[in-house]
Parts: sequence; C-alpha cells; structure tokens
Amino acid sequence: MSVAYQSHAVVQLAASSSTTEHRPLIITLFAVFVAATLGITVWAGRQTRSASDFYAGGRQFTAFQNGLAVSGDYMSAASFLGIAGAIALFGYDGFLYSIGFLVAWLVALLLVAEPLRNSGRYTMGDVLAYRMRQRPVRTAAGVSTIVVSIFYLLAQMAGAGVLVSLLLGITSDAGKVLIVALVGVLMIVYVTIGGMKGTTWVQMVKAVLLIAGALLMTLMVLWKFDFNVSDLLGTAAEKSGHGAAFLEPGLKYGATDVSKLDFISLGIALVLGTAGLPHILIRFYTVPTAKAARKSVNWAIGIIGAFYLMTIALGFGAAALIGPEEIKAKNPAGNAAAPQLAEYLGGVGTTGGAVMLAVISAVAFATILAVVAGLTLASSSSFAHDIYANVIRKGRATEKEEMRAARWATVAIGVVSIGLGAMARDLNVAGLVALAFAVAASANLPTILYSLFWKRFTTQGALWSIYGGLASSVLLVLFSPVVSGKATSMFPDVDFAWFPLENPGLISIPLGFLLGWVGSVLSKEEPDKGKYAELEVKSLTGTGAH
Repeated sequence: MSVAYQSHAVVQLAASSSTTEHRPLIITLFAVFVAATLGITVWAGRQTRSASDFYAGGRQFTAFQNGLAVSGDYMSAASFLGIAGAIALFGYDGFLYSIGFLVAWLVALLLVAEPLRNSGRYTMGDVLAYRMRQRPVRTAAGVSTIVVSIFYLLAQMAGAGVLVSLLLGITSDAGKVLIVALVGVLMIVYVTIGGMKGTTWVQMVKAVLLIAGALLMTLMVLWKFDFNVSDLLGTAAEKSGHGAAFLEPGLKYGATDVSKLDFISLGIALVLGTAGLPHILIRFYTVPTAKAARKSVNWAIGIIGAFYLMTIALGFGAAALIGPEEIKAKNPAGNAAAPQLAEYLGGVGTTGGAVMLAVISAVAFATILAVVAGLTLASSSSFAHDIYANVIRKGRATEKEEMRAARWATVAIGVVSIGLGAMARDLNVAGLVALAFAVAASANLPTILYSLFWKRFTTQGALWSIYGGLASSVLLVLFSPVVSGKATSMFPDVDFAWFPLENPGLISIPLGFLLGWVGSVLSKEEPDKGKYAELEVKSLTGTGAH
C-alpha cells in the first residue's frame, strides 16, 4: 500500500509542471482527435441527401453498428468522468450510478426498443400521434424532447469545461465559459453538416476509443496492485479517510432519512429514465428492422456492461493512487478524477504521463462531442419533424424545408446549451445526467408505455402526463439543493431550496403515470379502438413499419 501514499506528494508537486512542460504535445494530440471526428462528419454529410438520411441515417446501419453507436451515445461524460469521480469520492455509493445506468437497459430492451422501432418513423412524437390528436400531442412531445435534451447537454458541457481547462491550464471562469462555447460551436457543426449518419459514425469510433482507453487504464491500475482487487479496495478505503465505510453503503446516501429517500429517488430515475431518453429512442430508427433494433440493444448491454465494470477500477484506482483531496482540488465534484488518474499511471512529470493525459482526455472530449451531437440531433429533429412540419406547417412542409428547420433549431439549442452549461460547469456531471433521467422518466416514459399498451389512453391523458411530469420534475429540480443552498449547488450564494431531495424522481415519476391515467379517465374523448388495434399489430409484428 506504500505505493499509494508515496504518490500523493509526487502528484501535488509535479502535476502542474508536467502539463505545462508537455502542453504543446497535449494540444497536438487533442487537435488530431477533434480533426478526425470533424473529417468523419464532413464525409458523412456528403451522403446526407434526404430527411431519412438526416434523421435516421437512411436506416442502413447493422445491429452491431447501431449497438456500438448506442453505447457511444450512452457512455457519456457522466459515465467516464462523473462516475469515476463519484466512486473516487464516495466509494460504494458512487458505484450505484454504474449499476443504475446498466440495469436501465433491461427496461429499454423488454418494453420499448422493438415496439417503438415498429411504430414510429423518426421521433417519439410519431408513436404518440398515431392514435391521438396530432397537433397538441406532437407539440408536447417536441417540448419534452427539447427540455430533456438540454438537461442532458448541461452535463456534457460541464464535463467539457473541466477537461479542456485541465489540459490547457485554464483556471479563470471566463476561460471555462469560452471552452463551453467552443464545445457548443463544434456540436452545431457536427449536427448541421453530418446529420444522423455523421453522428452515428462519430459515436461508433468514440465507443471503440473509450472502451480501449478505459481497458488500458483498468489494466494499469490493477497492475499497480499486482492484480489484487482486495489490495486496491483496501488502499482506496484507507486513503479516502473514511476507512471501511468507504466500501459500504451510506457514505453519500444513508446518513439521514432524506439522503436515503434521495437514493431511492436516484435509483428509480436511473432505471426508468433510459427508456424515455430522446437521443436513445431515435437510435432505434436507424436500423432496417425491429429484429435489428432488439439485437442492437443486446450488443449495447454487453458493451456498456463491460465498460461499467471497468469504472470500478477507475474510481477506486483514483481514490487509492491520487486521493480525494487532490481530486477535489482540481474539481470539487470529482469530474477530473479520470484524467488525473491517466496522468499518474503514465508517470507524473514525464512524457508518458503527458501522452496518457492527452489521449484519455481527448477520448473523453470525443465522448462529449458525440453525445452532444446525438442530443442536439434528437431535439432539433423533434422540433423540425413534430413542431415545424406537423404543427406549424400542418404536414405541408417539404423535406428540404424540414431539414432547414432542423438545422436552425440546432443553432438555437446550441446557444441555449452554451448559456446553461456555463452556469453548471462546477456540478458533478453524473448527478446532472441523473436529473435528465428523472425528467425523461417523468414526462416521456409514462406516455410511451400508455400509448403502446393501454387502449383507453387519450390525448388529454398524454398531455397531462407529458406536461405534468415535465413541469413537476423541472420545478422540483429548480427548488432543490442542486440549484441553490449548498456549496456544490449551481448558485451556492443563495438559498431558495425548499425541496430536500437532489433528484425529483420519487415524486415526479409516479405523478407522470398518475396524471396520464387520471387525464384519460376524466377525458370526454372516446379512444379510437380501431387505431389502437392497428398500433398494437404494428408495434408487435412490424407490419407496415417504415
């Protein structure tokens, strides 16, 4: 265990000089990664000619390719940076994020992937509008998609700010805001030029790089401890300052009744949220058949499961080799733990350390760019296809006009994300993503499940469910400790938090389901049973699917 203790002083003395001395090399490697992904986007953009190409990649991707892209979409900055940081700071309780993110895929696989692929064309709104009144339901679906995507984008922007400022040695707030703006601009370029084809290829490349980077770091961490996992965990617990409590439940969730409720809320949000995330849902439309959609989820579960197992080594390795104090000194929420670990493993103050830091950070940055492109594509597609083409233009828009609207929507969403991301730059990215999961599970999931499986569901039920789930989850977040009242809040200097939980899922998710049921029961509208029968056949068999 002496290895870990010797490291602490070395890291503190040499980290800053290492990155300064090797900064040209770091920036060069970083630029190569960004240029490569931009090249892929431009290449794919030349093959994007129709709305089907822009929204669904021409439905030409195989199950394995889509599974890889889904993994790339899902293994976000939260997975790599946030979870590693959460484990390094909170031990067992931090690893609960990994478990929740992985288990969530079973809900997506069993309930949503295949029926959604059979029932829709480009967006979630297509499924809801099949048996409901088109205009109000599509508007609600569009609004919900954009809000959930922006919550998720916040996490990616926060992660990007931490990463690039660590690499470039930027400590000023203005510099960090500038980095967030740069990510926003790159994101807009990716989506407007590449559409779904460009975004999918970037996600596939990034998934391979991320798995390779995480595997390399995992093997190096285990090698430091002679592949003795018990020794790794013991050192992490000792170095954490919490002793055995670091490896047991309750360090973050469990000290009080409120924190126990927060844990239940987080668990519900993580497990149910994936099946309602817009950028994951639209991935099911990029494959030619429902069978391929189901197979792609199987591939995704395998790839994502392997990755989340490796986060154990990354998080506990950072705690054992670097220590919580040094991690928090770089970023209070722990988001810099993985890059700090990479530099330590390569050798702090050496060229190897600089290369490891640059490569792992560049992979994480590629991760962020791929995920923000997917999120932006989901929200701009929903605006253009659901709100612009079917609500504003009442179905009379041409494909060219629809794609132009999607590109302008991308610019607008990018600008909003830059503004909000700049404010959220010091929050833990895994926590921010958990909020997006809660909003998705509250607003989208009840409506999707009711539409697919309940014949008495009505337009009023859909609107109550979406707007009620959306409003309650966002309102509870605004008045929670995430936004104000704590040193780690978005606005730490003010306190208007009256809702004690950091995740609203415990209240807003059951409320979303309840409102959908109450709205339908109280509705005077008679459900179209013929349309429901058509949707049921279509969703279960794929007959007539696009």
